[in-house]
Amino acid sequence: MRWGRAAVSALAALVLALAATTASAGASSAPSEPTEGPALFAPGFRHGKVAVDGGTIHYVRGGSGPALVLLHGWPQTWQMWRKVMPDLAREHTVIAIDLPGLGGSTVPTGGYDKVTTARRVRQAVNQLGFRQVEILAHDLGVLVAYPYARDFPTEVKRVAMLQTPVSGFGLEELYGLSWHFRFNMSPAPIPERILDNDEVSTYLDMMFNFSHQQGAVDRETFYKAYADPARRTAGYEYYRAFAADAENNQANAARRLPMPVLGMGAQYGFGTTVADSFRRIADDVRTVVAPDSGHFIAEENPRFLIDCANLFFGAQGGTPQRPELAGCAP
Repeated sequence: MRWGRAAVSALAALVLALAATTASAGASSAPSEPTEGPALFAPGFRHGKVAVDGGTIHYVRGGSGPALVLLHGWPQTWQMWRKVMPDLAREHTVIAIDLPGLGGSTVPTGGYDKVTTARRVRQAVNQLGFRQVEILAHDLGVLVAYPYARDFPTEVKRVAMLQTPVSGFGLEELYGLSWHFRFNMSPAPIPERILDNDEVSTYLDMMFNFSHQQGAVDRETFYKAYADPARRTAGYEYYRAFAADAENNQANAARRLPMPVLGMGAQYGFGTTVADSFRRIADDVRTVVAPDSGHFIAEENPRFLIDCANLFFGAQGGTPQRPELAGCAP
């Protein structure tokens, strides 16, 4: 197939038809965050960077207690967690990571498979003084959290996986739901040449319209985060590695996760699919469905996620106060 002007025009028209959103939807009212020093979104948090194989990783850290590592999805950065971080930091040292190549982290020349990415994230966490961690992950972050927990099971106490099945164990069945999967996985430079700076907001709006609570996602923040073509390529590279990820996951499936796993899908998202996927590779899986939310749970229903996480990761445990929190019990 030749990717000429006609194909580009057709693609742009399809994206515009699917986006159906106003330019002001999700506009950011928050000041731009730095990558070093005190954070602006909440008191008590600081930005920093640590060197890892292939570059540096940017993180935002706050609170005290056991380490809770937050791994974001695509097309987002650590900032997707801003609504939940202050509450989670009451009992934990919260460490929100920008995945390599995204946000404030440097762009590595390779190593976008999730095993390599997990090892880089682990390096960053270790350099911050933590060996034992708990992990809360969303979307692309789930695909990184899985090999982290699988390959270092004595270091990961609990994991909560939001809105993504595992490569090789269900993710491929979702490819037909949105053409962005195949588009992002296309070999370079196909997506790089089709999508230029002027179309970033249009393309990302298509993704953010998978939300149920329209306007809950701070879209402007993520437009800026992916304005750099190198960051967009890094995002594509994570998708291009999906086939290798699936092969690795299937080859190592016998090494089942021994720690408690919370599989959370959204009411207007993947529902019980996430937990169903993890039951194929983990021994202790709890099913949770986040109510009144689409794909972006941390932004669409932050109160539910906070309550669930405080139960699941809580040092004191607790009893669910609402039926929808039953699966969150420690």
